[in-house]
Amino acid sequence: MGRRARRARAARRGDARVSAAGGKQPLVLVVDDDPTMRVLVAETLEPDGIEVAETPDGDAALALLHGRTPDLVLLDVEMPGLDGFGVCERIRRVPGGADLPVVMMTARDDVESIRRAYEAGATDFLTKPIPWLILAHRVRYLLRASANLAELRQSRARLANAQRLARMGSFQIDIPSLALHVSDELLDIYGLPPGTAPGIGRLMRLVHPDDRAALEEASALCARGEKPLHADHRIVLPGGTERILHSQARLVIGDEGRASHIEGTVQDVTERKRAEEQIRYLAYHDSLTGLGNRRLFKERLAMAVAQARRGGWRAGVLFLDLDHFKRINDTLGHSVGDALLQGVADRLVLSVRESDAVARDDMPSAISRLGGDEFTILLTAIDDVQDLAKVARRILESLARPFHLSGHEVVVGGSIGITAWPDDGDDVEALLRNADTAMYHAKEQGRNNYQFYAASMNAVALRRLILEGKLRRALEQGEFELHYQPKVSLRSGRVSGLEALLRWRDPELGLVLPADFIPIAEETGLIDPMGAWALSAVCREIAALRARGVAPPPVAVNLSAHQFRHGRLVEQVRRALRESALEPTALELEITESVLMQDEQRVVAALETLRGDGVAISIDDFGTGYSSLSYLRRLPVDVLKIDRSFVRDIERCADDAALAASIVTMARALRLRVVAEGVETEGQRRLLEQFGCDEIQGFLIAPALPLAQVEERLRSGA
Repeated sequence: MGRRARRARAARRGDARVSAAGGKQPLVLVVDDDPTMRVLVAETLEPDGIEVAETPDGDAALALLHGRTPDLVLLDVEMPGLDGFGVCERIRRVPGGADLPVVMMTARDDVESIRRAYEAGATDFLTKPIPWLILAHRVRYLLRASANLAELRQSRARLANAQRLARMGSFQIDIPSLALHVSDELLDIYGLPPGTAPGIGRLMRLVHPDDRAALEEASALCARGEKPLHADHRIVLPGGTERILHSQARLVIGDEGRASHIEGTVQDVTERKRAEEQIRYLAYHDSLTGLGNRRLFKERLAMAVAQARRGGWRAGVLFLDLDHFKRINDTLGHSVGDALLQGVADRLVLSVRESDAVARDDMPSAISRLGGDEFTILLTAIDDVQDLAKVARRILESLARPFHLSGHEVVVGGSIGITAWPDDGDDVEALLRNADTAMYHAKEQGRNNYQFYAASMNAVALRRLILEGKLRRALEQGEFELHYQPKVSLRSGRVSGLEALLRWRDPELGLVLPADFIPIAEETGLIDPMGAWALSAVCREIAALRARGVAPPPVAVNLSAHQFRHGRLVEQVRRALRESALEPTALELEITESVLMQDEQRVVAALETLRGDGVAISIDDFGTGYSSLSYLRRLPVDVLKIDRSFVRDIERCADDAALAASIVTMARALRLRVVAEGVETEGQRRLLEQFGCDEIQGFLIAPALPLAQVEERLRSGA
């Protein structure tokens, strides 16, 4: 070859390498001991955009493969040292060489040489002399085939990886032979070793017995071309572990119009199904008690109503609200409150017979916790509404037993409202709403009882709702006012004290008495700001009387149990006295025995502090609670007020007279002042005076009066 030709080839090769560095041109390695052959191959391929590297022997070729791997190798068979067959075998063992296209070049054209070439791993075979006109096309074809094969392998690898990530295997069933071909991932899903060739029967035997018949039927429909297979089913692995699979398959029709094969996939959806079940459980159940929640109960109730409508029987709802649960929660803490709710749930489940439940296979689903301390019980197939009362009585009896929680013995009652379909409502909302109304009626009847719904309750409930809405605005709009009822000394006959009583003057309803709005205020928490307002208003009004030259006696203010719970009562009283420049002895605080019973330690601590400041303390409605001498001795108390229920009949009932006399005697022994409430007749006054009572209060003296009338009475000295 001339010097000019070699320079031109070198220039072209340099251009080719630059292009190859850009990643656009394939690299072909020529291995031949004949330099002329190597040059001719290069001169043929390089003009076609193919980069050529060349080596004179097999060892040099193998060394080059450890660097950059070519895209194709043109390999001479007859070379000194290691021949082409040996080089080809070694190429196949080099990393990355297993799929490398290798084309053997030789002058031999016998069958044995061709066989040896392919056994050594050759991709193709060229006989010398080389057909130079088609060499570039042949190489290009082989390069395209190699690229397609590499892309196919990558695609299969990506598919296999995706199947592993998705826990999905694939299968194919040949229709004529029923031969089954499965992917490695499918074997792994079924717990079978790699390389296993399972038959259809073996895989079907791993299907859970309860799911097998349905899967076989769905598979038969698919095989007949009637319906593609889409099925969730369980399998049982050899170790006993269950998995949930989603199988889908379709029948493939061949070119001749006949069924060719079934192809499909199997995906392990165990974790997804468990997550879905957990999400569903959380969506339909109360996390604290494990009972159904409001959503589940309403769905169950709707189902029960539909069944009752078809079957011609009754369904019933019991709406339970625990009595004084908030007091227990506030006093003993939320952990004890939560434990109590769990204990109540357990007793409800035990109290309601299995035959009472809608879901007989899932007992708790017929009993739900709607929230807070509210529970509902669903009963179906009721023949007699009195059956509902029997269940209610069983529930109340079970709740009457003490709960032992964190070292505390806790007793809790319940108020139950009862409705029956179709008598008390035709749909879910009406039955629940009316059961709730009946439950509130049970609370108004003294708690710890059950009440059937009556249509008249809706009017009461509506009035209550209206009052609650108005009550929330009353304090802001200045609709509350104070009236004062005088207390008279039985010795002097003069006014010895006043009791401040809250009144609400609504623009539309007129004067609303405390019995109508105080219970609502306590349930809604409005009693706290109302009580704080009353304390401040009493102090301001008494201070104003003094500023006008009137010297009123001590004034008593009633306290609710709610005012002790937040721990700010002492500061509220002190602030009210300070802001009105009133001395503590001008104020008296009245509490009932029930207040002490709810949280004795906290209440007594607050009362001792206030009594130490000079504020007098009295027990109101005495005789309706503990009423024991040993109990009274522990309390920081100055005054006992005999409840009006003991005063009302003392003229004609010897027992009531004896009780009133004994209360006075007990108070005397403790050096306490005694005030009798509800005195309405002169005969009652005389008896109380004989018993040694200090003061009386009631309509015999005067009702609760507005401040202006009290001021007039005090000025007159009456």
